[in-house]
Amino acid sequence: QVQLVESGGGLVQAGGSLRLSCAASGRAFSSYYIAMGWFRQAPGKEREFVAAISWSGGTTDYADSVKGRFTISRDNAKNTVYLQMNSLKPEDTAVYYCGAGSSTATLRDYGMSYWGKGTLVTVSS
Repeated sequence: QVQLVESGGGLVQAGGSLRLSCAASGRAFSSYYIAMGWFRQAPGKEREFVAAISWSGGTTDYADSVKGRFTISRDNAKNTVYLQMNSLKPEDTAVYYCGAGSSTATLRDYGMSYWGKGTLVTVSS
């Protein structure tokens, strides 16, 4: 099992920044589901991939819509993954979910094996 808890969401003005955090725990996290990522779901839309990172941090993937604005990182000593979001746009408004998977490619192409409850990000104009 992998348990994931997101935090850091809130209300910001367009052009502002937020940093999301996700704390992971569980036996499966340390042994198999070691890649982590972020997904988001806006009202009336399907969940979409945002970013993913390998265990070592050496491989990252981003959705085209967030490249150059968002940065994913992790601190394995704390079992925590972060999403630094800059230059936020109203289109970024969504519930953001942290997820775990076997690889970044799996997260990008097939979604999350485990996920948290999400944290709401609202960007006003």
